[in-house]
Amino acid sequence: MRKKFRGERITLQQIEITDAGAEGKAIARHEGKVIFITNAVPGDIADVLVTRSKKSFMEGKATFFHHLSDKRAIPFCEHFGLCGGCKWQHLQYPHQLFYKQKQVVDNFERIGKVAMPEIRTIIASDNETEYRNKLEYTFSDYRWLTDEDMQSPDRAEMNMNALGFHIAQHFDRVLDLNHCYLQAEPSNLIRNSVKAFCIEHGFTFYNPRHHTGFLRNLIIRNTTLGETMAIMIFGEEHAENQAALLNHILRIYPTLTSLMFVVNTKLNDTIADLDIQCFHGQSYITERLGSLEFRIGPVSFFQTNSRQAMRMYDLVKEFAAITPTDTVWDLYTGTGTIANYVARDAKKVIGIEYVPSSVDDARINSSLNEITNTEFIAGDMAKILTADFIAAYGKPDVIITDPPRNGMHPDVVAQMMAAAPKRIVYVSCNPATQARDLAMLCESYTITAVQPLDMFPHTHHVENIVLLEKS
Repeated sequence: MRKKFRGERITLQQIEITDAGAEGKAIARHEGKVIFITNAVPGDIADVLVTRSKKSFMEGKATFFHHLSDKRAIPFCEHFGLCGGCKWQHLQYPHQLFYKQKQVVDNFERIGKVAMPEIRTIIASDNETEYRNKLEYTFSDYRWLTDEDMQSPDRAEMNMNALGFHIAQHFDRVLDLNHCYLQAEPSNLIRNSVKAFCIEHGFTFYNPRHHTGFLRNLIIRNTTLGETMAIMIFGEEHAENQAALLNHILRIYPTLTSLMFVVNTKLNDTIADLDIQCFHGQSYITERLGSLEFRIGPVSFFQTNSRQAMRMYDLVKEFAAITPTDTVWDLYTGTGTIANYVARDAKKVIGIEYVPSSVDDARINSSLNEITNTEFIAGDMAKILTADFIAAYGKPDVIITDPPRNGMHPDVVAQMMAAAPKRIVYVSCNPATQARDLAMLCESYTITAVQPLDMFPHTHHVENIVLLEKS
């Protein structure tokens, strides 16, 4: 590559795309450097505009295609390319599954460097669209302008209000959505009707730079039982306007199971610490997994793809091989979904979770399903799992752990090994941090099964379940 002058951007000619990698970007190589490329799929041959160049890698964007890969698909969403929700729409679903499984293998080999059996074939999602049971939309008075908007002669008179998703790397810009394929109706109906009503009545949309505006967020949750919850988050207190909008939502969708609202004047978007009010119906919706029912409140954690979650929990139960005499620890239990799902096979299940409100939900879910052999504890996992905890509750026969994306604290891993269960079932949404943690666990355990699972079609994300047995 010729010398690059300050401020000049180089375009690399006829680069062959060979792989797919982190954050949904395609991968190529040029003169010993890895290039991470947007807007391309493996098998493409394209000219690449280099947007960033470091010693060992470059980043770029495909600007002209000399050859289009036979792995390509025609994106079905009008917002593809701007919205970051479904970055792999242009890659056929069977090939998405291939690269997700490859991601697991690559992370285990490069980061974990542990011995393992042959990885099982990834389990596809039956639903490639409308699979999410929760979406959070953002109001903004500073909507993202598309190329078409920028070229419009009426640009100066455009309404800049938006209700949709944040543009990647632009905290203050929101893509105004027309139709989103991630969630079933009435999601689009409610969002578009709310936006039209608010514009018509002159309600102010949120400005994240100045932290002003009446309308802040809209959350919609649903279940496979046909129940729907809508949560309006207001940025300012205005009782008359709040009632007008909430009543409008009920007029357009009167069969809502739950309509909630909250006023959030904080600088962050978290509402778990606020007083969320029920305007209509129940303060929860209900989901069923197998023979169990789970109540989902406005801030409850629940696996986002309900149908695929059922498969995942069945696999966890299979891997755990729990017997009636077993004590089970369920770490990062959330609302106790896994804990309650396996409880009837065990002597006792102890769930540990950082968020107190989630622990409250877990207890409710046990009561709802008449499960009496669970106990849930709230607190920081790294501080709770001590020798005193083991002395008080006894050693577990099985540990199930489903940590957040950043994986487990080293102290948690150390205490798991000190507890010395027969089996550990490790569920992860991030194979990279999972591989890191497995490298520590494999000092005392052997990996005997690995099962990837696709929870999020058209994204690069992959769920992975690993069974470890005491060496």
